[in-house]
Amino acid sequence: MTVFVFLGSLLGAMAIGMPIATALLVCGVALMIELDTFDAQILAQNLVSGADSFPLMAVPFFMLAGELMNAGGLSKRIIALAVSLIGHVRGGLGYVAVIAALVMASISGSAVADTAALAAILLPMMKQAGYRLDRCCGLISAGGIIAPVIPPSIGFVVFGVAAGVSITRLFLAGIFPGILMGLALVITWYVIARDEPVARTERASIREVAKTAIDGVWALALPILIIGGMKAGAFTPTEAAVVAAVYAGLVGYFIYGELKLEDIRPAMLAALKTSAAVMFLVAAALVSAWLITIADIPGEVARLLGPLIDNKTLLMLAMMLLVIVVGTALDFIPTVLILTPVLMPIVKQAGIDPVYFGVMFIVNNAIGLLTPPVGTVLNVVCAVGNISMDKVIKGVMPFLLAQIAVLALLIFIPELVTIPAKFFYGR
Repeated sequence: MTVFVFLGSLLGAMAIGMPIATALLVCGVALMIELDTFDAQILAQNLVSGADSFPLMAVPFFMLAGELMNAGGLSKRIIALAVSLIGHVRGGLGYVAVIAALVMASISGSAVADTAALAAILLPMMKQAGYRLDRCCGLISAGGIIAPVIPPSIGFVVFGVAAGVSITRLFLAGIFPGILMGLALVITWYVIARDEPVARTERASIREVAKTAIDGVWALALPILIIGGMKAGAFTPTEAAVVAAVYAGLVGYFIYGELKLEDIRPAMLAALKTSAAVMFLVAAALVSAWLITIADIPGEVARLLGPLIDNKTLLMLAMMLLVIVVGTALDFIPTVLILTPVLMPIVKQAGIDPVYFGVMFIVNNAIGLLTPPVGTVLNVVCAVGNISMDKVIKGVMPFLLAQIAVLALLIFIPELVTIPAKFFYGR
């Protein structure tokens, strides 16, 4: 009955058009009434304490870093360097999109921001060269979802807070799976685009490559600074977010000269609006998470999955299928916040490494950004590329299947996550 009240109140509130954060509060009130423990003061206290988290301070600063990176010309220089290196090969702009997505993912951590920047710069170039627009949009969309997996990842910050898992360990554990996602896109692009009759750009001379490399070195130094600083213990993920924002602002203003004083206020407002939505979602979700624990909903779900508890692979497969289904209807952050308190007790009971589960969970939720009808990243590409959703869905399908194949590979071979994680974390 409790599970029915939880799902019924949540889905019902969403069905009548309530924002997800408000629906989560309605769900919390419904659970309190069902458990005969309704108290407005307790509800307010849990709402405030849900957002009162130092690690969550990383979210607005990573958002700001992404905005300043795009306004200050860092994104443009990363793409220019990739074009000079491999833009001349057949299908070269597709490989440029993947490489640029990997590098930009290691700076901002926001799939929407990275996808918008990639689409705005690369889509006109690819269209002019004769590439099929639907395929290009699909590739850029699939490249954009690497951002929540490679550090710094806003998804890992939110999951780490909700699950009580080390954010630094999650960051470092996400590096190799993110690279695998990029490799899968490179292979898929090679297979489907090798016969396209497109115009090739001229091979850049060594002098031109050196010039773009020197021009882009400040942008490329940022991910090294962030990951290296956390690996060395110089700063926490929250401090790394502040470093990233300050660095992106200083480089864009003083070195590249593209970031103007009048650009800072819009960038801060954009980061503030997105961060406020995320913080309210987290606060509302942690109210529901507290009541989910009180109502023992994880216990009920565990009893349903009881036959699989002793088989970690089948259990992971079942949980990932659940996340895929939920991800088609919910956006990234709400899915993380709703399912984390339900699944984490089962993960601990089964003896699954919480860091490994966290990486898998975020990879899966990132893939959800490509699945209609929600498909946030698809909507971004549609808007930037001025293309219909049905064409983008058709173009993204090969790349979506490639990312799902990576997810399946990591389920059946967990060592691909755990061994690199131990290497990067040093234990």
